[in-house]
Amino acid sequence: MEGVRVLEVAQFTFVPAAGAILADWGADVIKVEHPVRGDAQRGFINMGGFQLDPNRHPLIEHPNRGKRSVGIDVSTHEGQEVLYEIAKTADVFLTNYMPQARQKNKFDIEHIRAVNPNIIYARGSAYGDKGPERLVGGFDGTAFWTRSGVGHALTPEELGGALPQGIPAFGDSIGGMNIAGGISAALFHRERTGEAVELDVSLLSTAWWAAGASVTQGMETGETMRSLMPGTTTSVNPFMANYQTSDGGTINLCIVSPTGYIRDTWEHLGLPELADDPRFSDVMPLIQNAEEGVRLITEAIAAKPFEYWRRHLKTMKGQWAPFQSLVDLATDEQALANDMVVEVEAADGGEPFKVVRGPVQFNHEPLETTRAPQASEHTEIVLMELGLEWDRIEELKDKGAIA
Repeated sequence: MEGVRVLEVAQFTFVPAAGAILADWGADVIKVEHPVRGDAQRGFINMGGFQLDPNRHPLIEHPNRGKRSVGIDVSTHEGQEVLYEIAKTADVFLTNYMPQARQKNKFDIEHIRAVNPNIIYARGSAYGDKGPERLVGGFDGTAFWTRSGVGHALTPEELGGALPQGIPAFGDSIGGMNIAGGISAALFHRERTGEAVELDVSLLSTAWWAAGASVTQGMETGETMRSLMPGTTTSVNPFMANYQTSDGGTINLCIVSPTGYIRDTWEHLGLPELADDPRFSDVMPLIQNAEEGVRLITEAIAAKPFEYWRRHLKTMKGQWAPFQSLVDLATDEQALANDMVVEVEAADGGEPFKVVRGPVQFNHEPLETTRAPQASEHTEIVLMELGLEWDRIEELKDKGAIA
C-alpha cells in the first residue's frame, strides 16, 4: 500500500488496529491525537490486572506501530481546518468516534467529503451505524464478548455465572483486521470504478462473523452451544478431546476425520493393540465405543508428562496441539519461524519492544515497522509536508489548535 495515505481519527484499539495493519502493508497512516491528552488509551495504567509501563505500553504499541502522530484539537475551528488540509491528501478517513462527536467536531462524512469527494470513509462502532442503538457506544468487553453471545458460548453452563473476557482488546484486534480488509476492497473498487465508498464494521458484527457457524445453527434449532468443563467430553470421537498429562499439562487431540489415522494414532498413544480391536479399528465402531476409547486414552496420556507427549506426538500423522499460554507462544519455534514476532525500537531507549505481526504475510517476507509514535510526535513534519508555513504552525500552536 505504498502511496496510500490513511487519516485516522480514532482512539483505543478497535479501528486503530486497522490503521496498524494498513501501516504494516505500507500505507502512510497519520494518527490524529488530542494535543494535550493524546489517545485516551495512553493513560491506561492497568491491563488485565497487570501494571503497565507508559514507555513500554502494549495497548499503544500493538495498534499504533508504524504510524505518525499529529496533535490536533478537532473541537476548534482552526484544528478542523488543519484536519481538512490533511484530508485533502488522504485516500482513507478512519474513525471510531460516535456520530454525535463526528457531527459536533465536523469530521463526519459530509464534512470530509466536502474537501475530498474521493476519500474512502471507514467507520468502526460497537453496534453498527444504523438502527435504534446507532448512538450507543461500547467496547469489545460489551459488544464483542458480552452482548454477542461469544462470552456465553465460551462459559461452561456448570459455572453458574459469566466468564469475564480474559484477553484485553480481543474483539478490537479481530475487528481491526476486518476493517483493513474492507478498506482494501474499497480501494480496489475505487481504482476499478472511480467510486469512493463508505464502509462500516461493528464489534457486534465481528463477533457474529467469528461465531457464524454456531449462530447459524442456533437460528436453525433454537439451541445454543456452550463450552464444556475440563474433564468432560461429548464422547462422540475419542480422538477429539483434551487429555491431561501426569504433571498437569494438557494435550488436545483434534483428529476430526479419523479415516486413515486410526492405526498411527493408537500406536503413538502407546495402545497399538487397539488398532486391531474391532471396537476401535474403524471410524463407526470408534464412534460407537467413544466413551471407552476416551477412558483408555485418558489413562495412557495421564501416565506420562507433558514434555514427553509434546516431543513424542510430533511424528503422529493426526492433528493435535499442546495446550499453551500466550507467553509460551512467544518462544514457539514454529511461530518464530513464521516471523510472528517483530522487534521495534522502544520508546524508552531500552531493549527492543516485541509486537505481533499481523496475520497476513506477503512473499514470506518478515515485517519491517517502527514503534508507535509518541503523542503528537510528527505534527510539525506532517504539516510542513503539506506546505504550511512555519509562521502559521507557530500561530496554530499559540492558539492550542495543534501540539
